[in-house]
Amino acid sequence: MKDKDSVEKVADFILQADRVVVFTGAGVSTESGISDFRSPDGIWSRYDPEDFTIQRFISDKEARKRNWQLRKELISADYQPNPAHHAVAELERLGKLSCVITQNIDGLHHAAGNSAEKIIELHGTIKYAKCLRCDDRLPMVEVLRRIDEGEEDPHCRKCGGLLKAATVSFGEAMPIDEMRRAEICSRNSDVFIVIGSSLVVYPAAGLPLIAKQAGARLVIVNYAPTDMDGRADVVIHEKAGIVMPAVLERVREMF
Repeated sequence: MKDKDSVEKVADFILQADRVVVFTGAGVSTESGISDFRSPDGIWSRYDPEDFTIQRFISDKEARKRNWQLRKELISADYQPNPAHHAVAELERLGKLSCVITQNIDGLHHAAGNSAEKIIELHGTIKYAKCLRCDDRLPMVEVLRRIDEGEEDPHCRKCGGLLKAATVSFGEAMPIDEMRRAEICSRNSDVFIVIGSSLVVYPAAGLPLIAKQAGARLVIVNYAPTDMDGRADVVIHEKAGIVMPAVLERVREMF
């Protein structure tokens, strides 16, 4: 760990805090083997983002088939939480975590041990599918099994509506309840830790500013620089799986 002084400072912030909020993006899961979307070898290098707009999904059966192919790719791989996910779960066990707000759809915070009531999934989850007509939800593995059995374009068996992954597509409204919870949690935080997010996708990327303006200390842990680095109290350009375990080790020593 190169930046030991910054690790020490973040650990000290956490120890002084009552309400720590963690905000995670794709960078926290790339170390689990999950491709991000925008890097040169990311998901959008293999799929056309236009196929993932809500308008295209509703109107184009072939686009829906490509959507399901990506969902199958993401859910069939044996992705596991990495040390950064486990460090966030440990923050909860120590009684420091107010909530974890994630842009990710992979469910790895659940798998690492964070309780469901602490996790706010701004962009939904790949673990479930939903009906666009009646809003019924069912496990994604059930829909993918139907596709494997030859059902190319699965529809809801309750009402006949289109089934779609329970994730937020381009052009689809952000979930109102989750955004409201995230904003309240951010505004009430003492320390706001960004992990693995480029902070370019709004409105989610505005949450660190809400926290900072309300008086929270802002920490950014991201391998590459972000446009918000200049507003942060601590910035660490290193892999999350290295930084966060080091932070938690120091917190344990001082707790």
